[in-house]
Amino acid sequence: MEIVINNENIQEVISSGVPVLVDFWASWCGPCRVLSPTVDEVAAELQGKAVVAKCNVDDCEDIAVQYGIRNIPTLLYFKGGQLMDRTVGVVSKQEIVSRLENLM
Repeated sequence: MEIVINNENIQEVISSGVPVLVDFWASWCGPCRVLSPTVDEVAAELQGKAVVAKCNVDDCEDIAVQYGIRNIPTLLYFKGGQLMDRTVGVVSKQEIVSRLENLM
């Protein structure tokens, strides 16, 4: 199940009891379209061990500004509501999984 971040649910989602990955993307972003299937694979593989959510920067500009998102795709990694790590650009599934596992 895909979780879509918005102003109403962001605190609840990132405060999950498991590590949280938030994918900041936009429909017009080519690299975002390349990364999206990888993020979906990670979500399926780590279901129950981590939460994977997506945030469209065009719909939630204030959230993007709050977290200093200047380039997309950007992946933010949270644990206990705290930002722990970030990657910018297209990254491998192995790198994403490794960063999430480090937070487990």
